Amino acid sequence: MTQPVRVAVVGLGFVGLPLALTYAMKGANVVGIDVVPRVVDEINAGHSHHMESYQGKTLPEILKEQIAAGRFRATTSYEEAAKEVNHYIVTAGIPVHNGDPDLGPLKSCAQTLGSVLKKGDTIMIRSTVVPGTTEEVLAPILEEVSGLVAGTDFYLTYCSERIAEGRAFEEFIHMPLVLGGINEQSAIKGKELLSVISETDVTISDIRVVETAKVIENIQRDVNIAMVQEFARFAESFGIDTFELIKVANTHKRVNLLTPGPGVGGFCLPNALYYLQPKARELGVSLPLLQQARHINDGVPDVLIDMLENALKDKGKRLSGSRVAVLGLAMKDFSNDDRVSPVHDLVNNLQSRGVEVVSYDPAVPTRYEHKANTLQEAVQGADALLLTAVQKEFADIDWTSLVSNMAGSPVLFDTKNRIPRELDQTVTVVRI
Repeated sequence: MTQPVRVAVVGLGFVGLPLALTYAMKGANVVGIDVVPRVVDEINAGHSHHMESYQGKTLPEILKEQIAAGRFRATTSYEEAAKEVNHYIVTAGIPVHNGDPDLGPLKSCAQTLGSVLKKGDTIMIRSTVVPGTTEEVLAPILEEVSGLVAGTDFYLTYCSERIAEGRAFEEFIHMPLVLGGINEQSAIKGKELLSVISETDVTISDIRVVETAKVIENIQRDVNIAMVQEFARFAESFGIDTFELIKVANTHKRVNLLTPGPGVGGFCLPNALYYLQPKARELGVSLPLLQQARHINDGVPDVLIDMLENALKDKGKRLSGSRVAVLGLAMKDFSNDDRVSPVHDLVNNLQSRGVEVVSYDPAVPTRYEHKANTLQEAVQGADALLLTAVQKEFADIDWTSLVSNMAGSPVLFDTKNRIPRELDQTVTVVRI
């Protein structure tokens, strides 16, 4: 009888926890490792704020099932996990501070992992990294601390993480994968580990190619959105509907324009350029187009605020001193993840211009001073409303009733193309 695969997933965030549970659902014995004791305690109690689901079950339901089946548990201890597993999948992220990627957390992970590494173990990096990180940074740390040789005593691989939040389980199983190994034997071991959950193609290439491909996959979307933001400004000035324009253009089979919004958010797209830049500087390569796209997307919140100010002026109101309701703090629709959300910049910039901001997002658990507990509280007496991320509760809004609770002559600002068009007959609706 074949023994279940024994795997540890390092980092139990928006990627790591669904990945760990996918392996558990496929019959593996899984230990999740996270450095935050509170997170580990909540997970072991069957609690999670993740808004993932699979085959009719929510992530918390799947979590409880796998814990009860004895196939998954979480710990803060690498030593404890090392006694039970011989495969490690690292999903620890690389934060970006003022445009500079911080490799500290990933290096710390490698240090600790190296201290428990055994001969024959396999390590797979699934974090988005600066190209070259696996071979140039992580391999030397792992070898020095463990006293083992990568590719001979243990196997080291890199595999792109390509999931979209909200579709994690489905995409871990069905999204085509790319994998690089520090040598051929490592790549073989990595492909075997992926085959436990993946039901699709795995392309094997050079580690540096795979690391770079992951970064540019994200950058191309960042550039696409920046381009669309410029199209949106043209459409507004020309008096045509931006979303209708994009829909018509996308009928061409070789055109795939994304849609504009309040900016580009999440941990992946806004940071992608900053993962590529260190290696580009080292190589003496300039990236002017990519830098300009990032500049455009960073500037979107201020562009929208100027548009709001003009709409309020048309109503005889000033931006400064107005009360503005912001609906949606998440970095994208139907998500509870507000990391690197452009809405935070929008809120901060509104406040810096003298606006009283009241926000509301029923899915995001993070607390903020400006965050209301109910939709009614957020819109009460507001001079303007900005729809910046869609949640299920917003899909059922009675907009006529909602507007009646706002101040006189309100402005509705729709960054998501969701406010009903019939409201245009009675209320000022600004659309991008």
